Amino acid sequence: MNFRSPWLIAGAVFIVLLIALAIVAPSSAVVAALAVLIPTTLRFTTPLLFAALGGLFSERSGIVNIALEGIMLFGALAAAVVAQQVEAPFLKVNPNAALPWVPWVGVLAAMLVGGFVAWIHALASIKYRADQVISGTAINLLATGVPAVILQYFYNNTSDSASVINVLPLWGIGSVQFSPLVYAAFLIVPIVSYVLYRTPFGLRLRSVGEAPQAAASVGVNVMRMRYTAVIISGVLAGLAGAYLSIGNLDKFNRGMSANQGFIALAALIFGKWLPWNTMFACLLFGFFKALAIRLGGDDILPSAVVDVLPFILTILVLAGFIGRSRAPKAIGRPYP
Repeated sequence: MNFRSPWLIAGAVFIVLLIALAIVAPSSAVVAALAVLIPTTLRFTTPLLFAALGGLFSERSGIVNIALEGIMLFGALAAAVVAQQVEAPFLKVNPNAALPWVPWVGVLAAMLVGGFVAWIHALASIKYRADQVISGTAINLLATGVPAVILQYFYNNTSDSASVINVLPLWGIGSVQFSPLVYAAFLIVPIVSYVLYRTPFGLRLRSVGEAPQAAASVGVNVMRMRYTAVIISGVLAGLAGAYLSIGNLDKFNRGMSANQGFIALAALIFGKWLPWNTMFACLLFGFFKALAIRLGGDDILPSAVVDVLPFILTILVLAGFIGRSRAPKAIGRPYP
């Protein structure tokens, strides 16, 4: 048995955390805590999974996309602002109007904006051969400043937008209900796996990320494949942002992504750029965050420790694994 296996390390960390929870609380409290932790974990996993799967497409094509954090923020902003602006005229006529279609317009806007921002990153990285890390960092920096300008224009408010009354509905049974985007995040994992490994598109995508010159020699349009992959990554990261603003909350806050785009990249590396592995990695990191909040809510840990615990656990998991994953060979290399 390989004792440096990432999943063995992750499993050991998971078991240790459960044992620690059992020690500090009676068995009935543990059961109650798990009943809360599981749905909370799924909610925290959703934006990570959307962003990580988006990064999977981009990096499988050979383009590093650390702009996921910024794209999530742009997507969250677009979803909240567009939904609020669309519903506002109807609410003036009838303040109690039910507009279930409005949040879906916001979701569509988030996907379009996410794809557009990703296209900018692709243009800089592919056509102009800019350093991919610097291009992604520039987008992340823009995401910290541009929302303030937009919010100032629409609401004369640079901290958050007006509340969105018609947000995404909750689907489920009884008290266990989730946003439709939670279900969508997990449903697209098998779709992504099928596309990557069972379709000509997936074969071409993987080939341009491993050996673009060889792929071009058999007629694959490397540039087009990379543009497509990066735009898909932006669409998925935009969905992650839409979940944050109108799927999980009812407004946009500056910095609401809270570095989740970077944790999604860590999950992608931890998952070895494989769809199913990436999903399990996102679940693990989502559990870390849910557990940290639970421990903080029960006053078991100081608030400062709660804030940093998910990042510490992420580093601990990756520390035993980071040297064992193999990225696509052509990642980060401009073509031609």
